[in-house]
Amino acid sequence: MANNTINPEALLVQMRAMAAEIQGKSIDPPAAEKSGDFAELLRQSIDKVNEIQQSGNTVAQSFQKGDPDIQMSEVMVSLQKANVSFQAMVEVRNKLVSAYQEVMNMQV
Repeated sequence: MANNTINPEALLVQMRAMAAEIQGKSIDPPAAEKSGDFAELLRQSIDKVNEIQQSGNTVAQSFQKGDPDIQMSEVMVSLQKANVSFQAMVEVRNKLVSAYQEVMNMQV
């Protein structure tokens, strides 16, 4: 049977790396461990995902209105970026819920 334990520090490092990747930066894990608290990181990640989704919707609406500066490929890339960032955030949420349930089921 596989070991399904979740390492909270590793999860936090992965979330920070994902947030940095969404922002177009790359960070090394030790630098991620030194920055801010978990709640602030989570809030920033959610805000960034929301910003990406709003940007995608704005580009799509501009294209629908007939803006000659917006190409269909730009719309598709923008919407896919929004979708991928949202799906990544959903996976992080699922991991957090799973970790919470595992902690709550631990016997003291």
